[in-house]
Amino acid sequence: MKTIRDIEYLEGVKVLVRADFNVPIKNGVVLDDFRIRSAMPTIEFLSKKGAKVILVSHLENLEGENGSLEPVSKHLAQLGCSASFIKNWNSAPQILDLQVKNGQCVLLENVRFFEGEKKNDPKFAKEIASLADIYVNEAFPASHREHASIVGVPKLLPSYAGLQFENEVVHISKAFKPAHPFVFVLGGAKFDTKLPLIERFLGLADTIFMGGALANDVLKAKGFNIGDSKVSNGEKDISKVVSAENVIIPIDVIIQDKVIKDVKMIDGHDRILDAGPKTLEILAEKINQAKFILWNGPLGPYEDGYVEGTEYVAKMIASATKNGAESIIGG
Repeated sequence: MKTIRDIEYLEGVKVLVRADFNVPIKNGVVLDDFRIRSAMPTIEFLSKKGAKVILVSHLENLEGENGSLEPVSKHLAQLGCSASFIKNWNSAPQILDLQVKNGQCVLLENVRFFEGEKKNDPKFAKEIASLADIYVNEAFPASHREHASIVGVPKLLPSYAGLQFENEVVHISKAFKPAHPFVFVLGGAKFDTKLPLIERFLGLADTIFMGGALANDVLKAKGFNIGDSKVSNGEKDISKVVSAENVIIPIDVIIQDKVIKDVKMIDGHDRILDAGPKTLEILAEKINQAKFILWNGPLGPYEDGYVEGTEYVAKMIASATKNGAESIIGG
């Protein structure tokens, strides 16, 4: 994997950096700038080498906001990167040629305002690529998306990884040669996308704990009544997961109105929304014994107030890390 350190010449070179500035914004103010700060070393590296840096990112259309990246542009200035904001993409070529000097940056408007982005439209990918000489991926959290700015543009330009992207890959690769005991905590939903991940780690992890909507699929396959709980769409062969001895699932759960129930007592009107206290005790014991912990996805719909299980796991992993365990958290 080539990184920006492998680029031989950057003076006056137009470098398109696909960043991930999908950050929470309220009333035009960035509430959490972790992802922006993470990209700063790459931006500063390119700027100091004299490149013309073109920042491209997406932003989800959050409730109460219009999805514009202009607040991010203002926040970049506060961090020492005075990136000119280009709202109209059509004006970008002229601005880059006539107004942007070597070492300066611009930030383009939300790339997901264009239909061609999510469709990975080759024509749109060419339009993006035409702005630059070199492509840099600094959007690790979005790199599983088959979008034009992620997979289309790199086919058209010399491509490199950013410094944070490299850092993410180095750290997450440790999960393939972990210390033992190794505990893998997997929550969230989307069994269809996570099934290959689970099957890959069945023979590697000492314990795989499944929570969230993923656990509902396994409970259902084991013959438990899961009531009105969320499950994956479509039929998936999860027989390997169901029969695996190192996979554990909740024995008690939190349903609506924060009621605790044994999984054997779920009825047709119940919705499983979090892991119960007995389940968390079992998980805590596994985490406390672990030397390596990988965690992906919450144990319940965090955004709807069912936070106890997820926050409990976070505290347990933090405690284990203080005691010498290594942990990777993502998703």
